[in-house]
This record gives sequence, structure tokens and C-alpha cells, in this order.
Amino acid sequence: MSDNNPAPPAAGGISFRFWGVRGSLPTPGPSTLRYGGNTLCVEVRCGPHLLMLDAGSGAREFGKHLAASGTPVDADVLLSHTHLDHIYGLPFFAPMFDPKASIRFWGGHLAPPDGIAQALLRCWRAPLMPDMDTAFRANLAFKDFTPGDALTIHPGLHVTTVPLRHPGNAVGYRIEWRGSSVCYITDTEHPAHGPEQNLVRFVTGTDILIYDASFTEDEYKSRIGWGHSTWRAAADLADAANVRTLVLFHHDPGHDDAAMDAIARSIEERRPGSVVAMEGMRLRLDAGG
Repeated sequence: MSDNNPAPPAAGGISFRFWGVRGSLPTPGPSTLRYGGNTLCVEVRCGPHLLMLDAGSGAREFGKHLAASGTPVDADVLLSHTHLDHIYGLPFFAPMFDPKASIRFWGGHLAPPDGIAQALLRCWRAPLMPDMDTAFRANLAFKDFTPGDALTIHPGLHVTTVPLRHPGNAVGYRIEWRGSSVCYITDTEHPAHGPEQNLVRFVTGTDILIYDASFTEDEYKSRIGWGHSTWRAAADLADAANVRTLVLFHHDPGHDDAAMDAIARSIEERRPGSVVAMEGMRLRLDAGG
């Protein structure tokens, strides 16, 4: 399932590539080379359909990759929320400047009258940026929803949503395509009493669970209320929900490669077969899981 250079997925399957796995802010430098320093961005391909999960600094390299292919981009960007580490790659995402590209942004964490368009435009305009949106040439669309909604994106591609426990709100996604599924649950805090039952129901039986595992248990004690979780809580949720493969994600900027190696050893002992996301890592699910 995991491979740095995998064969293409079987027709109709799901494939993934992690362009950014870090939370909060980029961490470039020699101490993070193996796991990567870019913030959150995951490419998901469901057969012919392209999805992007969040658009942190990793979106820049992803955009360069798409532009080099020469094929006009048609994509849906599913945003967990609009904290900067999840969106500040967008003004540097090459397809935004391509008049042949079509990009739809989905967001469900904002209460009316605010919406995803207003939130993104604030980030693209002065004084935060030099009115970047005036240079965008892609066909852009903005779609708001309420957490818990099912999204109509493409025929046969089922996307359901769930509210997450994070300051300012956040949304998790479950993507189902031709018998395979992946759940994207980042920027959420686990309850003190164990896995949240609403989340257990939401991710039950999924093939891949990508989960916020920012902290160790010791670190979490001084970070309660920050809206993030731990690798041990991730394993508990995966067990309770009968998840096939757990992927740890949203790595804390204070965790260098050595710290991530220690977490990788711990999660392998606790739940063998789990994966610690690395920048550039690819996963695939053949049709039917």
C-alpha cells in the first residue's frame, strides 16, 4: 500500500501523495529532511477525479508538478478549516494562474454570513497579500456546507463530513470511491474519556485514516485545549473503529526527524502496520480496498 515509487493504482482505485505533512508552520532545514517541513497538503486521485486535502505550503510544489504535466487542472479542494497552515500555499499554487484550470473550494467550518470565499479573499488581499486574487486566471468556485452534510462532487464519488474539536471549528472528511475509503481527520482534539463516539462511527471500517497526531502524551499535558491530538489517541480511535491502516499526520514543528523516528517506533509497537506520513510518500488503494 505504501511505496516511494508505486505502480499506478488499478483502474478505478484511489491513490494519494503527501505534499506537506507538518502542522502550524513550515520547518525547513537539515533536521526535517526525511519527514519533510512543508505544511498540510494531500493529493487524492479517485479514478479520473482530483481532490486536494488542505493547501498549506506543500501546495506550491504540488502546483509545480501539475503545471509540468501540461494537462489543465480540474480539482476540488477540501479544506478542513482556514487557519494559515492549511491555506497559505494557495497564492503560490500554479493552477490558480491558468485560465484553463477549474478549482472548487469547499469549506464547512464557518458560520453565516461568513463563508469560504470571504475567508480566502481576506488572506489573498492587502494588507496580508498584495491583492493576489487579481492575478488569478483559473475558473474558481466556492462552496459552503454544514458539517454533517454529504457533498455532491462527482457521480459515484461520495464525500461525507463531520465536525471536529478545534478552536474556530474544523471539518473532517470521508471519501468513498468504488468500494474503497479514506478518512481525513486533522486538527481535532480527543476527549479525555477516550475516542469520541461520533468520530468512531464516522471512520468505522475505513481503509485509511489520516489523523492529527501532533503530540506525544507528555507534550499533550501542557497543550490541552489547543485542538490537536496524540499518536496514542490515534491508535485508540483506529482500534475502536476497526480501521485498516492508520496514518499519523500534522507533525508538530518541534519534532525533528529523530523525534519522528521515535514516534514511528512507538506506533509500530502499539499498532503494527501504521504509517507515519512523510513528504513525498505515496499510498494507493485498488478498487474495492
